[in-house]
Amino acid sequence: MTFTINEKDFEKFIMVGDRVLVKPRSNHAKTESGLYLPPTVEEKEKLGSGYVIKVGPGYPIPTVNEYDEPWKDKSNEVKYVPLQAKVGDLAIYMQKSGWEVVINDETYFILPHSAILMLIRDEELFK
Repeated sequence: MTFTINEKDFEKFIMVGDRVLVKPRSNHAKTESGLYLPPTVEEKEKLGSGYVIKVGPGYPIPTVNEYDEPWKDKSNEVKYVPLQAKVGDLAIYMQKSGWEVVINDETYFILPHSAILMLIRDEELFK
């Protein structure tokens, strides 16, 4: 299922929980003899790769409401276990686990963090 969103500012997007927004890499499959494979062949692949654009806060931790001691924290603020993925990482993911979203005529995937099999982080890219 494909959704179309006409929004220009990614800062307005808030990823929820353990969700990650990924822009797939557009690598045209080419055989050793030089023939380009059609996009339908690429869609049947089980794995995909792309760059992480936005990351959710993580897995929520349930709050324990024990107020028997005055020194204990009484805030009901939700706490999260952070995700490993960071903006700019190259993610190798299972394509069938995500949802395709079209934003400004470009395709993105919303993936649960568990669908990401490997992250490649190159700090030199951002220097």
